[in-house]
Amino acid sequence: MTNKIAVNIFRFIVLVLLQVLIVRNINFGTYFIMLPYVLFIISLPFETPRLLILGLSFLLGISIDIFYSTPGLHASACTTMGFARYYVLKFVSPREGYDVVVQPTIEDMGLEWFIKYAGVLILVHHFVFFYFEVFRFDEFFRTFLRVILSSIGTFLMVYLIQFLFYTKRFRK
Repeated sequence: MTNKIAVNIFRFIVLVLLQVLIVRNINFGTYFIMLPYVLFIISLPFETPRLLILGLSFLLGISIDIFYSTPGLHASACTTMGFARYYVLKFVSPREGYDVVVQPTIEDMGLEWFIKYAGVLILVHHFVFFYFEVFRFDEFFRTFLRVILSSIGTFLMVYLIQFLFYTKRFRK
């Protein structure tokens, strides 16, 4: 149990630093914004209590808000994503349920499951993030295009991080 807590604290710090120090300085234009810090919420263990997920999601979002000077924007999107996580997990759950020793990774759950799970959560996060950023509907389709393209970019980066750091093939 203590090992899982330490791993998640380390993951939190590394993903916030990755976002703030590296990804923030990568510019692909206004339509393609990568936000890989959402991997922290995606990779929390299945047995994590819902209230703790909401608290950690808010803490993650407010940490990013501090560095980006966006008061509440990332926090609201992350908290919404943390809230939606329970329902998405319920929707994509296997018939026999989730095993305690299994983690929400590509290696443990498979690519198809991970695409459904992470894809929906990233879309929820980006939808809230970009529409709260614009906060008007006169640019609905332009903002929707930003949501879709940025979600694809973020998912590809999350997939790359999963492939590089969560597979046991490279640990041997």
